[in-house]
Amino acid sequence: MSDGDVAIRVESLGKRYGERVAVADLTFSVVSGSCFGLLGPNGSGKSTTIQLLTTLLAPSSGRAWIDGHEIVATPVAVRAAIGLVFQDTALDRSLSADENLHFAGALHGLTRAQVRARSEELLELFQLSDRRDVPVARLSGGQRRALDIARGVLHRPRVLFLDEPTTGLDLANRRAVWGFLDRLRREHGTTLVLTTHLLEEAAGCDRVLFLKAGAAIAQDPPAHLIARLGAFMLDIDGETTAFTGLGEHLATATGCSLRISDPAFTLATLDPARVAEVRSLRLRRPDLNDVYLWLTAGRL
Repeated sequence: MSDGDVAIRVESLGKRYGERVAVADLTFSVVSGSCFGLLGPNGSGKSTTIQLLTTLLAPSSGRAWIDGHEIVATPVAVRAAIGLVFQDTALDRSLSADENLHFAGALHGLTRAQVRARSEELLELFQLSDRRDVPVARLSGGQRRALDIARGVLHRPRVLFLDEPTTGLDLANRRAVWGFLDRLRREHGTTLVLTTHLLEEAAGCDRVLFLKAGAAIAQDPPAHLIARLGAFMLDIDGETTAFTGLGEHLATATGCSLRISDPAFTLATLDPARVAEVRSLRLRRPDLNDVYLWLTAGRL
């Protein structure tokens, strides 16, 4: 991969607060125009990593480049190349939706004509056209979230950072957001970096990196990580000792989940006496939620 194909390059990036390590020696790269997910439990370092890459925090060690600009040496160039949708709103609650977008456009040096055209498109996309003159304080939580995203993409950044982007949005608005983000990638080559607890969304990423206690514990395309779990997951509700030997298991609140490697496995192959000892069984394909659970438990 040449440097021209890379939107983000991170080398041994770290952040410490005294003895506490928030981010530990991260190294990864993100291909231009791709979607990259930072995943992990609360406190794993996802938001801190985004704050480092967007120059909101200074690293304690290591280096990183965004669109060819080093985050410490050239922070102004980095900020010009990125968009950022915060986990918490960045909107001025006293201004209207339209005024917030015009203010953001002015900060990014857009012409009035550009701001007007892009604002119209975004307000219509997120079904806010009839709320354009309403103060942000009077918008619903979902409407404010949609406006946050519109504000973050108004200037069509080269790299867009999204910290829990669809929090508070209903299904229809989540689909609208992702439809627009996919269009940004196709038409403008925008690179997306997101954190999310909705792993169904992260499954659409080109590559994901899982963090635990600030350190990388896995990074790969989602399909590759899912394939490592095996052919099936067998969810057992009830006593599980009768199923030992079928595969590696992970305890759940009411039983366990088994990794089944045999692609020919079916429930019909189970001993009926075993099945009678449990409340329920479910055989299914593994997904990224399973990867998350097994990784954070230190079992994958």
